[in-house]
Amino acid sequence: MLKWLIVLFLAVFVVGLMQPRLAAWLKLGRLPGDLRLRWRGREHAFPFASALLLSLLASAVARLL
Repeated sequence: MLKWLIVLFLAVFVVGLMQPRLAAWLKLGRLPGDLRLRWRGREHAFPFASALLLSLLASAVARLL
């Protein structure tokens, strides 16, 4: 159990470090189904398509393992 927690922590840490590069490379947050709204001087992002794409990718990786 402890090994899985360590692996999970390291995976989240590495993905967190790589997230800005991955987001720019995969165009996450700017897909056709992602919404960006400006309201009262603030920008709110609702990345529906990006979340769906990442969910499908995670599901495919899980099936391969």
